[in-house]
Amino acid sequence: MKPMLLTDSNEIPVGDWLYEPKYDGYRCILSWDEGMHFPILKSRNGNILNDKFPEIINYCERIYDEIAPYLPVILDGELVYLTNNYHSEFSVVQKRGRMNNAETIESQADTFPCHYIAFDLLIYEGKSKINSQLTTRKQMLNKLFDTINLPTTINYMNARRLQAIDTFEDSAFVWQNVKTHNGEGLIAKKKTSKWMEGTRTASWIKIKNWKYVDVILTKFDKSNGFFAGAIFKEGTLQEIVSFKHGLKEEEYKTLTTFFNTYGTLLGNEISEIPASICVSIACIDFDGTKLREPRFHAFQHNINPEECHWKSMQRQLNPIPENVAVTHPEKPVFPVNAIIKDDFLLYLQETAPFMMPFLKDRLLTVIRYPHGLPGESFYQKNYLENIPDYVTTHIADETNYVICNNIETLLWLGNQLAIEFHIPFQTIHTDKPTEIVFDLDPPSVEEFHLAVNAALKLKVILDHFNLQSFIKTSGGKGMQVYIPLPFNTFTYEETGVFTEFICKFLEQQYPEWFTIERLKKNRGNRLYLDYVQHREGKTIVAPYSTRGNANGLVAAPLYWDEVNEQLKPKKFTTIHVMERMRTLGNPFREFREIGEKQAFKSALDQINGLG
Repeated sequence: MKPMLLTDSNEIPVGDWLYEPKYDGYRCILSWDEGMHFPILKSRNGNILNDKFPEIINYCERIYDEIAPYLPVILDGELVYLTNNYHSEFSVVQKRGRMNNAETIESQADTFPCHYIAFDLLIYEGKSKINSQLTTRKQMLNKLFDTINLPTTINYMNARRLQAIDTFEDSAFVWQNVKTHNGEGLIAKKKTSKWMEGTRTASWIKIKNWKYVDVILTKFDKSNGFFAGAIFKEGTLQEIVSFKHGLKEEEYKTLTTFFNTYGTLLGNEISEIPASICVSIACIDFDGTKLREPRFHAFQHNINPEECHWKSMQRQLNPIPENVAVTHPEKPVFPVNAIIKDDFLLYLQETAPFMMPFLKDRLLTVIRYPHGLPGESFYQKNYLENIPDYVTTHIADETNYVICNNIETLLWLGNQLAIEFHIPFQTIHTDKPTEIVFDLDPPSVEEFHLAVNAALKLKVILDHFNLQSFIKTSGGKGMQVYIPLPFNTFTYEETGVFTEFICKFLEQQYPEWFTIERLKKNRGNRLYLDYVQHREGKTIVAPYSTRGNANGLVAAPLYWDEVNEQLKPKKFTTIHVMERMRTLGNPFREFREIGEKQAFKSALDQINGLG
């Protein structure tokens, strides 16, 4: 069964249409036969992808009993790696598709788990639905997913690997969200359309959310008519695009004449010119090596070649949402690392998918550095005026707190140079903590090894209680160990019993290293175990938040196997953390899922029994 194909358009049709976000991944037919405990994933080229995406297959095996009464089923959809609810990263899926080693694939599936997004139902209970109208097929798809407890709306943090796509009748709403979240584009489908195998149809239309990247023309290949474009990276030209589509005939002739006249031949077919001509290239993304789906957009006569560089490309690929005003993007923020405000905002954009689940629905306190680091700073939690429409607030204790529930709010705060983001241990929907945090505070950064030592000893104790824990640097001189909890279940009094017991036990076992002494002057050279901090009304720096120090260090989540004597907090700058996200993923990815399964009552019962 070959997928029905879409037609490109530059205009969003109106009238009798449905609209969906377009995700960048592998188009894939999911076929699940009766009696089979897992489906077959088949690409549009007919390749079986089961071995490449074991997380999808393993999840399907777990839900076999739920879906079995409705088999055989065939779904049309997309294999994707979601970075938010409207954007997927094609390079992750592409990389997986090229892997052949089973152990490597399993490792990647653990670190960068993919989803299968279903957008059509072709076979249901063995009966073909391809001649039914799209609206009917959509209703049946959602009913099936509801019945077997699968999501009917996209949630990139949801561990259920099969999800049904969101479908809307308001194209403006979808397009705004696609633009804000840097998605690939929008798909419009006629409500009455039937599913036609292997057919490119005008009943399904795709509209791309083009990004525009400025590059320097460098080469022309006479053999195929393609031009090459490059940018500066670390002072060296790096080729990132090869293109010829989008050029008008006159533009094409002008460029070929220029290369033939002024170019230097490299062999018989390729001519090269010095860095002098800049052009704008429309694309949908960058795969780490090349711009994806490139086409010529315009000459950039007012741009100097030196302006076409790696940093400018990152900004052009990640535009700020149109409704977020940015002032003085060139202002220095962390001068030691040459980080300006625009770099800081890009960091917030990149980390938002990992950071915002911890900010969601929490009373936010920020520390602002209006003139950058070093400089004066102040706490802010009460917002009374000049609040944009996209910002949600919540009044508590006569304070109007900001609730950072969307990327626009995060960037609005970033534009005000809110450098530190501090959150309470509970959401606005409960008076109970959603996690326990142990703050491991050595006397200075020179004694950071004490925090490493304490963290490892603490993990042994938590493992003994069968509690799964997470760890991050504080962004300063210490570390913080997290225990996620089931939502709205345990009181601060109960968690206080646990934290006090653990900290006092560590102090008793290792009095030369650890102390629970509140007064600094009485601590000596020992690490302070702060269990009093874990109380209602108290806050802690959020995972992935920057800190107000000269280097702009990050409160960076870690994997436990990284916690050793070689660990140094000073390396966790914004630049390093962004690279970690691309290569190591998110160590806190399963935080909430694990919290809901956490056996904290058993641990609490054991401690109460000891008392």
